[in-house]
Amino acid sequence: METGLKAVIFDWAGTMIDYGSRAPVIALQTLFASEDVPITEAEAREDMGRAKRDHIGALLAKPRIVEAWTKAKGSAPTRADGDALFAAIGPAMRHAARDCATLIPGAAEIAQELQGLGVRIGSCTGYSRDMMVDILPLAREQGYAPDYVVCAGETPAGRPSPLMVWKNLVELGVWPAEACVKVDDTEVGIAEGRAAGVWTVGVVRSGNIVGLSEADFDALPEMEQQARLADAREKLLAAGAHVVIDTVADLRTALDSLNP
Repeated sequence: METGLKAVIFDWAGTMIDYGSRAPVIALQTLFASEDVPITEAEAREDMGRAKRDHIGALLAKPRIVEAWTKAKGSAPTRADGDALFAAIGPAMRHAARDCATLIPGAAEIAQELQGLGVRIGSCTGYSRDMMVDILPLAREQGYAPDYVVCAGETPAGRPSPLMVWKNLVELGVWPAEACVKVDDTEVGIAEGRAAGVWTVGVVRSGNIVGLSEADFDALPEMEQQARLADAREKLLAAGAHVVIDTVADLRTALDSLNP
């Protein structure tokens, strides 16, 4: 580890917890099904990483979903509909997040190692603070306790704006930005890090783009595994990731290569 590193800011689902980023998909599909407007897993994943209110708004703007909503409700979705859906998603999101709160292998160890070296550990998420109520103590029980947490809605704008990363840096008291690293599994999370001026590390195997639990991924034929990883790497590199790794357990090598 290079001594110039001041802070690492981790995403949550798909990066540090919830292998495959399953919880948001489960909650969103449950929510839309309750409105008689079922959505596919692919639709739920397309805007993953955004604040959940923004994510719902993006879903309601998709032409297929607009058509399905209009057919089910008699009129196109409005901003008020988006606000109502966001108000209703809390219980489903908390339930799904609690059920998917297992740390990704190696997550606690790498965070503890960095903290032991004096590197500050920040975090930010597309989940709101109430959605994180159950996750934070469960993560702590498993050995992961970031020094600071920024949730959706706690800055004037969410991803891909840099504000959640910047809020981490301010509250952690670290600078310059180029001495810090953002680790994320989504394109919008990588864009957030680039906008903030920090180094960015993309995560593929455990992340949203591959979108499979560890067991489901391991059950795939080797060729399909490699194809899915290659697709995810390409997307995160195109989004601006400086380095792409399989899971957070590989972060040590990535940090050495970045030489912050």
